[in-house]
Amino acid sequence: MFTNSILKDKYAIRREAVFIVLSGLFIGSLAMLNILGLSRLIDLSFNFNGSKVHFMVFVGVLPYPITFLCTDFICELYGKRRANMVVWAGLLLNLWVLFVLWFGGILPEDPSVDSTAFFRIRELTFGATAASMIAYLTAQFVDVHVFHFLKKLTKGKHLWLRNNGSTLTSQLIDSIAVVLITFYVAKAIVIQEGHQVFSYLMILILSNYFFKMISALLDTIPFYYGVKWLSKFLNINPVKEYDTEKYKKI
Repeated sequence: MFTNSILKDKYAIRREAVFIVLSGLFIGSLAMLNILGLSRLIDLSFNFNGSKVHFMVFVGVLPYPITFLCTDFICELYGKRRANMVVWAGLLLNLWVLFVLWFGGILPEDPSVDSTAFFRIRELTFGATAASMIAYLTAQFVDVHVFHFLKKLTKGKHLWLRNNGSTLTSQLIDSIAVVLITFYVAKAIVIQEGHQVFSYLMILILSNYFFKMISALLDTIPFYYGVKWLSKFLNINPVKEYDTEKYKKI
């Protein structure tokens, strides 16, 4: 009995520690992408068959794929309830970022110090975060639900399918929503001279989605082996979640 109790405590500590790490990585990446946001537009142009092709993403999108990898790990190992809890925590983080930027902007400042960078970041973050929150909530909940739908459908098999299927679906929704809302509602995207609105927005949407799609495909192997290793390390059998409603991972 005593040995079993020690083992249970050991695994319980491991489970909570890994959950905190995954949640921290998720929330840290989310904070980074919100603050960086629209501060820099990356344009990797190249010639293809005599035509110039633009691949354009805002710098804030770079840490975004890791958020979906984290929620997929949490979905697989800890279940839908905890994954949704982390998504809601991310929403609260967005509100906290906005509050700090707003409050920091209304406080009196030292006129001898140049605050241009702060107010520029504040302006861009205010413009993009509202759009980001709507797109983020929609995409993350779609990711969680599609992941679990595919997991039930395949009875816990084909890990690669639910990982890629949920992420590719949710990130398509996110790419469309965040660009359109940021442009039409937040008015935070400025169309460069010589570009038509439709073509420019399509370049942004497709570039964002292509970046996220490649990232999702590349994370399949680390996700697969990560789940395999963590399942043993945490003494969790993710498939049993669907064998009985009484099964509890934590």
